[in-house]
Amino acid sequence: MNHERDREMSETIKINIYRNKSIDELTKLLADPDDRADIGSASASGAAVSAALLAKAADSIHRRMADHEDEKLEWYVRNTEILRTYMVKLIDEDVKCRAPLFRAIKEGEERRIEAARQTSVGICLEIINMMGKCLEISEGLLAYADSSESADIEAGADLAYGASLAAGRFVLNMSKLSTDETYRFVM
Repeated sequence: MNHERDREMSETIKINIYRNKSIDELTKLLADPDDRADIGSASASGAAVSAALLAKAADSIHRRMADHEDEKLEWYVRNTEILRTYMVKLIDEDVKCRAPLFRAIKEGEERRIEAARQTSVGICLEIINMMGKCLEISEGLLAYADSSESADIEAGADLAYGASLAAGRFVLNMSKLSTDETYRFVM
């Protein structure tokens, strides 16, 4: 009897690692209304691409200026790669924090929705914050850039801005679920 129950439970547990998906697979999952990937995962993906373009530009500048030692430039190289890997990790973290929210919404229990809502917006708020850092890095990198590097930096900045707007949209939509009227007004 326990084996049958264990088998049933193991069949219902589905672990999906989104950050390891190809872009084709990830976008199909994002397009699927029954999948757990959502706006935060999409925003984190865009944020990772933004940071990747900045990392590419920073590395290109660093190589071009190899005979000049510059601590700030080395900081940009290190931190753009850190931001890229961090945003990739947030793709899955967003999915994890949304599961309790979706469950609470299905059950319709206001206290659980409020608790889960606060947690679910955390990843999107982090994306917004980190994309602000990407925009600061973009501005700093432009001082070192040639024309091809500038194109990567500017495109990275545009993607950072877009990722933060999308993440912000989710935060605003989730604020509508709040039972706190003042919080909804402020948001």
